[in-house]
Amino acid sequence: MHRRYAPALLAAAAFIFAAPLAAQMGAMPQGQPGIPSSGVKPVAANQAVLDALKAMNMKPIHTLEPVEARLQPTFADGVKAVLTQQGKPTTPPPGVNATDITVRGAAGPLHAKLYKPAAPRAGRLPVILYFHGGGWVIASSAVYDSSPRALVRETGAIVISVDYRLAPETKFPGQHDDAYAAYQWALANAASLGGDPAKMVLAGESAGGNLAVATAIAARAAGKPLPVAILAVYPVAGTDLNTPSYQENANAMPLSRAGIAWFVYHTTRSPADASDPRLNLVAADLHGLPPVTIIAAQIDPLRSDGQMLEAKLRAAGVKVTRREYPGTTHEFFGADAVIPEALAAQQFAGAQLRTALGK
Repeated sequence: MHRRYAPALLAAAAFIFAAPLAAQMGAMPQGQPGIPSSGVKPVAANQAVLDALKAMNMKPIHTLEPVEARLQPTFADGVKAVLTQQGKPTTPPPGVNATDITVRGAAGPLHAKLYKPAAPRAGRLPVILYFHGGGWVIASSAVYDSSPRALVRETGAIVISVDYRLAPETKFPGQHDDAYAAYQWALANAASLGGDPAKMVLAGESAGGNLAVATAIAARAAGKPLPVAILAVYPVAGTDLNTPSYQENANAMPLSRAGIAWFVYHTTRSPADASDPRLNLVAADLHGLPPVTIIAAQIDPLRSDGQMLEAKLRAAGVKVTRREYPGTTHEFFGADAVIPEALAAQQFAGAQLRTALGK
């Protein structure tokens, strides 16, 4: 463990573990760095992206300060590198227009990206409010550009991708407050954007998948209109880092168990935050939510989170569908330009949302 960040990770572990992180992780089968203890290998296209990131000297995130981590190569950079190696264009495919807009956050204006079909159908379009990943600490709408574009292509909807405030500059629950405020703004302004406020969807990846579900719970609790569907792509659904997938994929790329502990450390204010149902969704009241689609990667510390969330949703009487893609890693969903499984996942997600939207 990097000496500089050992205290930080141990503090994070104190939020969620009964024993120190180093002891907990040392006792578990971890395999070689980047290889799950199960020995499962990524499909060739997914591995090519990981290899490209290795060639860029991507450092383990838990060894960095947040400002340094935000400058690291991203999975999207790995995809672009593979496209360049293959002699293919790295620009987004046509058919989707993107513009910068401002939405209302909990503490002031937030930047967002508005994505629309280049040739929209007549009438008001469904609206998908999308939250990017990055553990609430890193990344942005620019990093997660390909997923909103895919959702536009697959559904014909308008997509709003929100740059909520990041930790540690803004601690929990600032990100969740921003997500809920953005949802209220989207409901109020959908019509002016050419959208239908009665056909709203909440979507997100990783930490953003957590925000999508938590925002729907907040809307239900406040008596606000609910979205017609939720799309949660490998969501953070709990704060237990001892699940089977955390143990199996402790050293996986691009997301590791130590990386998650680092995110938790920088996001939370106290041990109590880790038990808050907005972070620990599997302990939340999930009754009355709209249909939920969960996309999962096999080689992902968060795989078990999605499995537990699926079980809890079903027990609460919520319609839920979960699909796992073998040989894929965290972050694969937006990599349709080079990973066939990503395109399949996008098409499945789009079909699920079209059904929920009555199309």
